[in-house]
Amino acid sequence: MLSTGALRAHLLAARLAGTVATSREESLRSYRLFAARDPRVLLGLDPEWDWGEGDLLRLMADRCGVSGDPAHVSGPDVIDPELTVAALEAFAGRLRAAVAARSPVLFGTGHPHRLLGFYAALAEAMSAAGCVVLTPAQGTSVDMATRFGVRPHSIDYVGGVALVREPGVRPPGSATGAHTHSPLPVRIALGALAEAGGPLPELVVGDHGWVCGAGQLGVEAIGLADTDDPALFVGEAEGRVSVVVPVDDAVRADYYRPLIRYVLGRARLPDGQEWL
Repeated sequence: MLSTGALRAHLLAARLAGTVATSREESLRSYRLFAARDPRVLLGLDPEWDWGEGDLLRLMADRCGVSGDPAHVSGPDVIDPELTVAALEAFAGRLRAAVAARSPVLFGTGHPHRLLGFYAALAEAMSAAGCVVLTPAQGTSVDMATRFGVRPHSIDYVGGVALVREPGVRPPGSATGAHTHSPLPVRIALGALAEAGGPLPELVVGDHGWVCGAGQLGVEAIGLADTDDPALFVGEAEGRVSVVVPVDDAVRADYYRPLIRYVLGRARLPDGQEWL
């Protein structure tokens, strides 16, 4: 099992934490848009509290480790690796509890090019441990907003993890998909489960709209978030998201493999070979 010290060293070396590639300008822009209730950064969350830019900056300094100085407006942003390690511990604890209860689980990502392997390894391990990994609404069409306007996408699953892809771009089951912040896919997936009368997830694991959209509907959700994703941290502060791991969500996919080993070890789950 990967030690805490080795994990911390890897986070810094791979720039998953410490100085990250996400810029301060990107982060501050997201905080401004969130304060204005722009749906592009709300990710399906309907905040209960009033969040001004200063409130968000203080929250992100506390939960993520970014600079709390409003005069710091440019350059790379920062994630405190100690906060990442602590959140990964809590994240693993929620997986361990779900396995103990044999809870149905739903995995979904808006970052399939980077994070698919991370979630797929967890899905594989939880399935092997007796949890039902749900795959609802396979092939269902979702109208997604893109830079070219609204275009149809479809929900697909790779390794038990939901993603969306433009029809015809890749065959179903291929390990690619669209980058999206939208909560529409998780809403459709949960709606399909409710309509079918089957088990609903007791835990949703993912990022972006998958986490915020599920949390807003009252389903326990945990996930990963970057410095420019304040919605997940607001959801955590307001009690609708259980655990958020602060981490750069757009580095090379293989850089997340040590995080997989660490989480599986802390959750007392076996390593899967396909995604490691």
